[in-house]
Amino acid sequence: MKKIFSCILFLSFILVFSQKREFTAPNYKKIESAVKDKNSEYYYPTLIEKFNASDSTMTLEQKRHTYYGFVFQDQYSPYHFSDYSKKLNESINKENLTNDDFKKIIKLCDFVLIENPFDLRALSYKSFCLNKLEEKAELEKNIAKVNIVMEVLISSGDGMSKETAFYVTNTSNEYDLLNMLGFEFGGKQSLIDHYDYLKLAENEYKIEGFYFDISPALENLSKKMK
Repeated sequence: MKKIFSCILFLSFILVFSQKREFTAPNYKKIESAVKDKNSEYYYPTLIEKFNASDSTMTLEQKRHTYYGFVFQDQYSPYHFSDYSKKLNESINKENLTNDDFKKIIKLCDFVLIENPFDLRALSYKSFCLNKLEEKAELEKNIAKVNIVMEVLISSGDGMSKETAFYVTNTSNEYDLLNMLGFEFGGKQSLIDHYDYLKLAENEYKIEGFYFDISPALENLSKKMK
């Protein structure tokens, strides 16, 4: 299943990655102000509606405010692993999946995505099942969501240093991004200040690892521990 997951991410991302972009770290204070302003084009209820509809007119800044603005929503819980996620992992690894299994997995994905609309694993599994069921229209909409998230992530940095870290709101996105880029996790993870550093397995680019800024996740955890 890991190979299927990697292929889905790569195929959905290739169009985005082929467009060279400059990267900019998110300014969380400005984003918070914008997504809470009812008169702003970045007002969160409007943005998440556009995202859920896979609105092709969304600008990069709107996409960035949608992804990073999620940390200011009540449902943001980066270290929560729901029962739906557990059931999804069990279902997707079943051998000889049938159409009924694909439909069940899609429903489980939808429950996970209610809790976290940017769960790339759930989005990719849903894409896999929609493809198997030949639900082309829904598949295109779902892949568009994957592309939105990936476009945001690569707009934030290149991961090569702390100064140019990838900015993620959920640590699971770190591993999803590695798979999408064609790298494998090297088995070692280090927390350095508010950065996650993931060691990479040996690769042709000689890249040792990537840095990820996980400030929102750590702040959220700190608040819940008080």
